[in-house]
Amino acid sequence: MVKPCLLEYTREALVDLMAELGHKPFRAAQLQEWVWKHRTTDFEQMSNLPPALRAQLAERFSLRPLSVVEVSNSSTGGTRKFLSRMADGGHLVESVIIPAAEGKGGSRSDRITLCVSSQVGCAFGCKFCASGLLGLTRNLSASEILGQILAAEEISGTRVDNLVFMGMGEPLANIDNLLSALTLIMSPEGLNIGARHITISTSGNVPGLRRLAEFGKPLRLAVSLHGASDEVRSQVMPVNRKWPLGQLLPALEEWNRTGKHKITFEYILIEGVNAMLPEAAKLARISRRLNAKVNLIPYNTVEGLPWVRPSESHCRAFAKALSSAGIPVTMRYEKGHDINAACGQLRLKREGQGEG
Repeated sequence: MVKPCLLEYTREALVDLMAELGHKPFRAAQLQEWVWKHRTTDFEQMSNLPPALRAQLAERFSLRPLSVVEVSNSSTGGTRKFLSRMADGGHLVESVIIPAAEGKGGSRSDRITLCVSSQVGCAFGCKFCASGLLGLTRNLSASEILGQILAAEEISGTRVDNLVFMGMGEPLANIDNLLSALTLIMSPEGLNIGARHITISTSGNVPGLRRLAEFGKPLRLAVSLHGASDEVRSQVMPVNRKWPLGQLLPALEEWNRTGKHKITFEYILIEGVNAMLPEAAKLARISRRLNAKVNLIPYNTVEGLPWVRPSESHCRAFAKALSSAGIPVTMRYEKGHDINAACGQLRLKREGQGEG
C-alpha cells in the first residue's frame, strides 16, 4: 500500500496530525520546516523531533511521491524533460524544465520555469497532443503535483521561479487537487511562489474555470483555443463539443472581471486546419472582445498524428495579420523539439516500448 505523502499537508493539517499522534502543536511548525525549508527526504534527519515521533511518521508517511526515471537534455536551449514514476509503481508522468531566455547584453538568468503535469494521461483527446493518445489513467494527487517541483529543483540545482500547468492532463479537470497544491505552492511556509508567477492552462473546462475564479488568486490564465470558430475548434479539440465557444467566451468574460492579468490564447498553427489568414481575422475578433493576447505555436510533430507544421513564412504572415489588427502576439517555437518535449511524447514513447 502506498503511504500518504506529507508534501500535501498544510500547517493546519499538520497540527491536527500532531494531536492525533499525541504531540504538541509546535511540532507541526518544526515538521513543516523540515519538509519545505530543508527539503529533507529522510525522517531520521529531522533532528529536533523526538525519536518516537520520527518513528511514527516514517511508519505512516512518505516524503516523496515519485522518483525520476529518465532525464532528457535538449541539445539546444537547455530545456530538460524528465519522466517520473509514481509511488504506486506503474504510472509515469512528464515534466519539462525550461531555462530563462537571455536578457539584455546576452546575460542569462538562473531562473527556470517548470511545465507541470496534473494528470496521468488526459481524457480530453486534443487531436494534436500526445498526452491523450493513451487516454486518462488518473488524476495526480496534490503531493504528486508538488513532487514534480521538488524533483525539478534537484535536477537543475536551482529554484523554480515560474510554474506553467501546461504538461500532461487538463488541470481544471483535477481542480480539487490543483487548488490544494496551489495553496502550498503560494504559501510562505511552502514553496512561496507568487500567484503572478503561476500560469494555469485550460482547454476550456468551463466549470473548472469558475472554480478557479472563486479561488480568488491573481493567477495567470492561458486558454488553449486553437480554433476561432466552433467548426474549426471542434476538429482538433473534442472538448469544444461539450463547452463550445458560446459557453467558453462568456466564462472568460467573467474571469476578466476579477482577473488582474490579460488572458493568453494559446494557438497551435496547423497547416490546412487553422492557419489560414481568414482564421486570423476571426481570432483577432475574439481576442479584441476579451482584451487577450495570443501566443502562436507552430505545430510540434508528434509521431502517429497526421498534422503538418506550416512553413515559417506562413506562420509569420498569420502573426502579422493579428498584429496589424492591434492584437498583442508572440510566436513560440517549442523548445526541446529534439527530446520529444511536446506534452506526453516521452511517456508515449516509453510506454509504447512496454516500459510502464
